[in-house]
Amino acid sequence: MENKLKNCQEILRFITCGSVDDGKSTLIGRLLLDSRSVLADQWAAIEATSTRRGQSQVDLSLLTDGLQAEREQGITIDVAYRYFSTPARRFIIADTPGHAQYTRNMVTGASTADLAILLLDARKGVVEQTRRHAQIVRLLGIRKVVIAVNKMDLVAYGQEAFERVKQEFLNFAEPLDFRDIVFIPLSALNGDGVVLHGGHMPWYTGPTLLELLETVVLDEEILNSSFRFPIQLVTRLSEENGEERRGAQGRVESGTVAVGDEVLLLPSGRTSRVSAIETYAGRISQARAGQSITLVLADQIDMSRGDMIASVAHPPRTDKNFEALVCWFSHTPYDPERRLLVQQTTRCIQGKIDTVSARLDIQTSQLVPSPAQVAMNDLVHMGFKVQQPLAFDRYEDNRTTGSFILIDALTHDTVAAGMIV
Repeated sequence: MENKLKNCQEILRFITCGSVDDGKSTLIGRLLLDSRSVLADQWAAIEATSTRRGQSQVDLSLLTDGLQAEREQGITIDVAYRYFSTPARRFIIADTPGHAQYTRNMVTGASTADLAILLLDARKGVVEQTRRHAQIVRLLGIRKVVIAVNKMDLVAYGQEAFERVKQEFLNFAEPLDFRDIVFIPLSALNGDGVVLHGGHMPWYTGPTLLELLETVVLDEEILNSSFRFPIQLVTRLSEENGEERRGAQGRVESGTVAVGDEVLLLPSGRTSRVSAIETYAGRISQARAGQSITLVLADQIDMSRGDMIASVAHPPRTDKNFEALVCWFSHTPYDPERRLLVQQTTRCIQGKIDTVSARLDIQTSQLVPSPAQVAMNDLVHMGFKVQQPLAFDRYEDNRTTGSFILIDALTHDTVAAGMIV
């Protein structure tokens, strides 16, 4: 990974994942503590809890394991989000569960991440959950991975143990085609290699985990992608001459747009030009991915929430039918009679599952044809039909316009999340 900071990338979103007891929550606790992001009352509370349990050291995992069941069992169940910052960058951490039965929680946490930290126990190396989580990380479009070889204190901080785990993972991950893989030896319990190097591994000359997080260059593919602007709200703007114009409010999800650009409104198919771009700070001439703006078009075109303004040269596909890989969230197995709503960007329309063709075997990355049923945490290949045309891209090309959730039309429960293929 290139060792420099791009000022345009102010926030880094990353997840921690890996097998049970590999130390994910402890690592985040150590990261928060050593970067001085823990409040005094928080520290006092976990000190008291650790003492009450008879532990000789403060249990840093208590900083992230917030549910009572997590603290009782010593495992992560829900996705825990934590926020901290350094002078170089701000961070959003998603601590995701290691257990197979919480795959849906990991999918949720990974869906918006720029980078994944995959923990491995220096004693055990690559295990089943390592393979599972690496597959899910790649499936969700994360191409940059940090392999944190944890518990180096339990192998006497030996370089040989680190190199063995490193080679084992490289052999396994070759078919996954990760863009960048960085290996860091560390001890989350004692702090070596997390924020400070410590004095136990003089043979390791690379960055600490925090140094890497502060300097990793994030992908600019989202800026170079085709322009996509889902409309959240349509408002009326008063001009100086007393005329009113429609303004489309929302966030630029990918690409850039400038005053004078020709754009396409979907699903209507009408075209127009951008006459103005408004922000809370005033009018600007160009906007980029991540900015929330009001887009004013030269023509008074009828538009509403859920419509999409896009590039004329590279428009998204617009169709009532599409195929997707779906992670089933619901405790209730798939029922073909269930009435569903498809929520994609700002658009929510009625739809149905047309076909269930295969289940993805995470261990082998192979599709198993015609599953007998679809249950919670299953990853399945489905065909969909919606009532009105939907503007979308492949998830591989655009993680925002290529993703959606399924909502039960009667209970409004979120039953699944999908990636359009």
